[in-house]
This record gives sequence, C-alpha cells and structure tokens, in this order.
Amino acid sequence: MNVKKIVEKMTLKEKLQQLTQLNAGFLDKNAGTEATGPLSSMGLTSQDLNGIGSVLNFQGPDNVKAIQRQHLEDDTNKIPMLFMMDVIHGCRTIYPVPIGLSASFDPQLVKDCCAMAAKEAAAEGINVTFAPMADLVRDARWGRVMESTGEDPYLNCLYSRAAVEGFQGDLKKGKVAACVKHYAAYGAAEAGRDYNTVDMSERTLREYYLPAYKAAVDAGVEMVMTSFNVLDGVPAAANKKLVDGILRKEWKFGGVVISDYNSFREMITHGVAENEHDAACLAVNAGNDIEMMSATYIGHIESLIKEGKVSLKQIDKAVERVLKLKKKMGMFSDPYLDADKALADSLDCCKEHRDLARKAAEKCAVLLKNDGVLPFSTEVKKVAVIGPFANTGEILGNWRCYGKHEQTVTVLAGVKNLLGGAEVVYAEGVSGELTASDESGIAAAVKAAKGADAVILTLGEPQGDSGEGNSKLDLELPAVQYKLLDEVLKANKNTAVLLFSGRPLAIKRLSETAPAILEVWQPGTEGGSAAANLLFGKAVPSGKLTMSFPAKTGQCPVYYNHYNTGRPRMNDDVRVAYTSSYIDGPNKPLYPFGYGLSYTAFGYSDLKLSSSVLQSGGTVTASVKVKNKGSVAGEETVQLYIRDLFGSAVRPVKELKGFKKVMLAAGEEKEVSFEINEDMLAFYGPDLVKKAEKGDFKVFIGGDSECADSVSFRLV
Repeated sequence: MNVKKIVEKMTLKEKLQQLTQLNAGFLDKNAGTEATGPLSSMGLTSQDLNGIGSVLNFQGPDNVKAIQRQHLEDDTNKIPMLFMMDVIHGCRTIYPVPIGLSASFDPQLVKDCCAMAAKEAAAEGINVTFAPMADLVRDARWGRVMESTGEDPYLNCLYSRAAVEGFQGDLKKGKVAACVKHYAAYGAAEAGRDYNTVDMSERTLREYYLPAYKAAVDAGVEMVMTSFNVLDGVPAAANKKLVDGILRKEWKFGGVVISDYNSFREMITHGVAENEHDAACLAVNAGNDIEMMSATYIGHIESLIKEGKVSLKQIDKAVERVLKLKKKMGMFSDPYLDADKALADSLDCCKEHRDLARKAAEKCAVLLKNDGVLPFSTEVKKVAVIGPFANTGEILGNWRCYGKHEQTVTVLAGVKNLLGGAEVVYAEGVSGELTASDESGIAAAVKAAKGADAVILTLGEPQGDSGEGNSKLDLELPAVQYKLLDEVLKANKNTAVLLFSGRPLAIKRLSETAPAILEVWQPGTEGGSAAANLLFGKAVPSGKLTMSFPAKTGQCPVYYNHYNTGRPRMNDDVRVAYTSSYIDGPNKPLYPFGYGLSYTAFGYSDLKLSSSVLQSGGTVTASVKVKNKGSVAGEETVQLYIRDLFGSAVRPVKELKGFKKVMLAAGEEKEVSFEINEDMLAFYGPDLVKKAEKGDFKVFIGGDSECADSVSFRLV
C-alpha cells in the first residue's frame, strides 16, 4: 500500500478532512442537535464529516466499530479513522495519577502500568493515547500537576521514555500509539494558572523544560501535541521555531503533530491571528498536522493556497504523516484492530491488573511523618476509619478514562478485607469539598475514634480539585478538615492521617499536629487495598517525592535545583535582612524533592570517590555505604546529586544525576556506587551550546535532595 499514491488521488477537501479531528458524537447520526449545533458553529456541514481523519471522546469497542463502519461506507477513499483518547493513568483499571506514580522512582513500574493501560485501551478500540505528559512543573498551584512527573528534568526523561515504551511497544496487538504533550513548557504557566502565559529564556527552556519531550521523541513516540500556552510571545501551535525548527528540523521528528483542543481558534483570542484564516495559515506554517476540534483547515486552506501563503506540498506532507501512522498500525488491513468487547470486559479490573494497580499504589505512597504510630498492629480489635475519603470510590484521580468509582476498593473496604475479625467503624466527619464548612458530623467521628485501637483519618483534596483547569490559590487543607483533625486527636492520639491529593499541598499545620502522615495521592482502583497494606505493615512505604511540598503556598514555585543567588539565605530559621528570603517564613520547602520515610531508618557513611580528578572522556566512581538501622526490612532510593561550583552560566545548588533502589534487611549494610562521566556534567552555556566545562564539582549521595555530606573532584 503506497501512501503517496493515495494522497495523489485525494481531493484537497479530502486531505483537509484527514487533518481534522472532531468529537465522536459529531459522527453519530442519531445525536440530533447535540452534534449539529456545535457542528454549525464550527462552520461545518454533514458532508464535511465523510472523510474526517480521527475522532476523540467515544465509548467502548461497539461504539468504535459502529463509527468506523459507517465512516468506511461514507468515505470515498476508504481510509480508516484513528480513535484517540486520554488514557493517562489507566483505562478501566486505574493506577495512581502520574505525580503519584513518579514517587516510586521506578521507570520499569511506569512502563508496566502503561503497558497494562495500553492493553485495556486497545481492546476498547483506542488507537492513540494523549500521553505521556512530559511537562516539567515547579508550581503546585497548577492543576495539571497531577499529570506530571515533577520538577526534575533527569527523572522526567526516564519516565517519558518508559511511558512511550509501555504504551507503544512495537505497535502490535495490545498496544497504542503515544502522543507526548504539551509541547512546550506548558507546566511553567505564570502564577500556576492554567492556560496562562509562559515566558522564559531559551537557555532555561533547553536546560529544564525540553529534555523530557526530546526523550519521548528519541524513544520513538508517534505523535506530539502542541500546548495551549504562548512561549516567547507566540502560541505554541503558531510557534514555527518551536515546532518546525526544534521539533522537526533539530530533533528530526517525522511523526504527527496535533493541536490541543480548539487551540488554533484560540490564536485569535491570544491576539496573534485576526481571524480563522490567519490562524490556519500560522498553524500550517508552524508545522502542525492535525487540528483538534476546530475547522480552520477545512474552511481556509484552499484560499490560503490560492494566495500563495500555504503550499499544497505542505498539506500533502501532513496527510502523508497521518496515513503512514495508520499504515504502521495496520489499520488499512484491519480498521478495527483490537476493538473487542468480550476482550475488553475480560480485562476490566481483572486480578492481574488489580494486582499491578495495588503494587503501584503501594510503591508510590510517601510517608511524610511518623512519630512511632505506624505501622498499626494487625492484632487490633477496633479500628476507626474516618474522613471524607474513607468510604468512597472517588479516589481514582482526574482523567480517569473509563474507570468506575463502584469498582474501586475504598479505604474502609480495604481495612475490613485485611483485618477480617476486627471491628471497623466509620464516620465521614466532614465533606472533602473545598468550600465545606458543615461541622455537624464531627461529633460522630469523635465517637468513632474514642476507644479505637487505631484511627485512620482521611484528609486532602477531592479527585476533581486537580487536573486541567483546576489551579489553586491556596494549597492548605480547608479549615473544616483541621477542625476534624483537632477533635479526633483529642479523642485518640493513636491516629494516622491518610492524605489524598493530586498535587503537593502546603500542610505545615498538619505536619505539626498529626502523629503520622502517609501521602497516597489519588491512588486508583486498588487504593483502599494498598492503603490498608501500608498502614498495617503488610507493605513498607518506599515512595520519594518528585515535587517539593511548600511550607506555604506563597513559596511557589519552589524546587530543589534552584540557583544560589548572590545573596543566599544561610539560616532558614531566622529573619535575615538583605538576603534572598521572606520576612515571614522559610525559603526551604516543608518536604523537599526526594524526601520519603520508611518504617525503618537508613544511615549513610563512608562517602568517597575513586579519584579526585575526572579526565575528559573518563569516569570516576562515587560510592557510599547504606545501612538499615531499624528492625524491619525496607527499600531505600539512594540518590546521587552533583553541583558544578563554577560555570560560564550560573549552575543549580544540586542536580539529580542518578539513583539506585536497594532493599536491605534489618541491620544489613551495602555499598552503593555510581559512575560519573563527563556527559553528566554538561549544560547549556550562554552560547546555547551544551558541553561540560572544566572545574570543580561536589558530589552528594543520600536519601533526599537535602543530603549534606559531599566529596569533591575536578574535571580536567
């Protein structure tokens, strides 16, 4: 099957239809005004739909087959449609939101989870997932933090690559094409406000924000989605330097570029296009292929070609890229691919998938505080499970695809399933809603807590309070949740807080009050089972934060790999004049990047280097001894950080350059080593050339980004 020959036979309108993506409901001939109203507002007629190249937002394999079957009857060229969906952290079986999953520090686990999601998605008839999101994020106010993997470019690269490999594989049976998003720097929206302006130097862009997208491209990702934001004053979808320059020419990306939802028409609102005619011109010339949920191509490309502002060759190339993907996926020989209701139903929260989802939820939970309360004994006679997230399946997280709340193991159910004979009582106490103020249920919660051998108090934010469009001014818990906490603690000090969130929260007050805090994020289908196993010692927490938790919201953006400034604050505990600091609080986050406790304690000693000199082209080995000083086995994520002391451009105070996970029995000690090479020291200088510069470097190895012990070497 020759793609170029197909394109040669197509009319211009048919080509433009291939480059248009609409909601699947528009193609449902029984939808009535639900579809025809929006269709008309976009300037489309029913005849424009016959050759549409792809759809999004559909429901199940039977729906997919019906739409594809009707499309193939109507389309003169018999070119199958692509079906695309946001499969972000699971399809039917939901695993933790990406910011949570990233806390596992386990790229293989990410790959396994994405492969599971792909298997379910393919059976549902999904061909492409709008994932992974590779946006680096430093501001927890941004709602889409939940889709990110945090604030570190090195770690984000590993996860981006793992997700692409998990979703796509060889694009054979049980796989879907991946679409990395949002290109580029969407996670740097000013003030953490979604869709807001992004403005940064090209050096910062290349050093921190672009690497994870590049990692996805290098891993063979089939599609790239441009972002909503402006960058350097130009919306990403209109940014020729970004798309045609860096992505296409510099990185040699030959796959499909797709817009985000209606972003071509939003160029008019941004103020760079006077009308849809201008928007279509900007989009094509920037290097976009498919436009999502707008019809500027169909409406205006023909006149743009006549005006000489767009060439037919550009359109042909874009259509060829789309058809090549369809050919690669095997859609011309089998337009339905893996869509199979019986298969989809058999995979739906099956034991194998539930087991992986539970493992992921256990591995990503981060123990933030523990004053000896956890783990609870499994011999307890009475347990109180309290709070707004204790008895609900709505702990899946946003962008949960086809996940169902009723299939979710709640915390209450998880505890009951684990303990069997124990008495387990429940009280909601208060609502979890952001504006909740009703305290009438607190008395029942206090009654439940009194006399209990263990109290599990669920606090945090609802699953719908993070995700797209859900930016926050205040990252603290609502006052009514603190009222519940205070009253429950008066009744029973043997209380552990189970914290649910889709982002880091500013929980300084909670950290000062609660005896124990276990962050479980939005944990997914097996969230309750995982929580119970962790709280009662059947699993040992090992998660580490991939994004700093601020002490106060006003610190945002706060991140570990910051610059030192010319007037650094040396004492974070006191007010110091004329330093880079706040007069009413600390610079440091409450919990730093890489932080996470265990039910045991780990000690680091004997940090050393194989040589104090690194020859250009050579290596040095850094090593440290890690000992389990506690009485239970545990897994530690040993983290390697490097600081470049002097450079042609200012360098961060620390940068993560490697990590290793080590399992240690009680009392066991192991030596952990890392090889350091010149490439690990390279950075973008003022000339935007990436290279390592000779000079002095410090090496830190420890359990989080605030590890202090260091050794030094010199690159010559």
